[in-house]
Amino acid sequence: MASQLIESVALPSTIARRRHVRRQRRSQVTEVTPALAWYGLFMVLPLLAMIALSFFNWNSLVAQPHFGGLTNYRYLFQDEILRTAIVNTVLYVGVGLLLIIPGGFLLGFFLSRRPPGHAVLSVILFTPWIVSASARAMMFTGLYQPSGAINSILGAVGLGNLQHLWLSNPSTALWSVIATEAWAGIGATGVIFSAALGRISPETYEAARLDGAGVWREMFSIAYPMTKDFVGLMTMLQFLWLFLGSAGTVLLLTNGGPGSSTMTLAFYLYDQAFVSGRIGYSQAIGVVGLLVGLIGMGVIRFAFRTKE
Repeated sequence: MASQLIESVALPSTIARRRHVRRQRRSQVTEVTPALAWYGLFMVLPLLAMIALSFFNWNSLVAQPHFGGLTNYRYLFQDEILRTAIVNTVLYVGVGLLLIIPGGFLLGFFLSRRPPGHAVLSVILFTPWIVSASARAMMFTGLYQPSGAINSILGAVGLGNLQHLWLSNPSTALWSVIATEAWAGIGATGVIFSAALGRISPETYEAARLDGAGVWREMFSIAYPMTKDFVGLMTMLQFLWLFLGSAGTVLLLTNGGPGSSTMTLAFYLYDQAFVSGRIGYSQAIGVVGLLVGLIGMGVIRFAFRTKE
């Protein structure tokens, strides 16, 4: 009798809990459905379309595409310009990150200490990021001219042997384009880092100073470990910006030249799609770019992983 009474009480309670769990699940599904639909419409479908088009021979926007199987992919292995573009992309992104992330972190640490005039300095450092790409390219084109500011300064200080045709010399063109990106990225990244570093309690630094820690130890033993996840996030964002945004910078400064010395994957995709009209082949290049991007993101995620 007692067991039957317990079962009669427990059964409605169990049913009520199950109904509550089902309502919670339906509510969660309802909440995430718009986001999933948006992501699928604007992210997944374009990627699937890119992969599908890479199997077609489509040589003009007004032409009729024809299924070509693996033709585009077979040509990828024979394309020397593509190999050059991959190498240039790795250099472009790798060197750009090595300049922007450490440089931005140092600036951010300095700004987080709130030195005199830090507010004005933050505005000045962030300004290059909001300058339009065309204006930035015009400014650096002037700097890199044979009689531009860089060569003039080198000549004035007795370093005329270092003067170059910066954008016309294959040995300096890519590094000149990377320097343009670094000029725009370091300051803005530093300002963003300063916001994250500013959340660290001043008492933490005071305790470290009492233990004899200097500025460099505060930076790398306190500031960096406490913001490592944020540094990893900023590295991923800068990786994507450099990887995808290289097309615009290269187009405005060098148009991929001289030769193919500044050709990157993003610019090569643009060139094949909108200049050469090889739509199908450009999508195959896009698939290669997707794989390179995924590998790069994985490497960054692995490098900034935390034990927690």
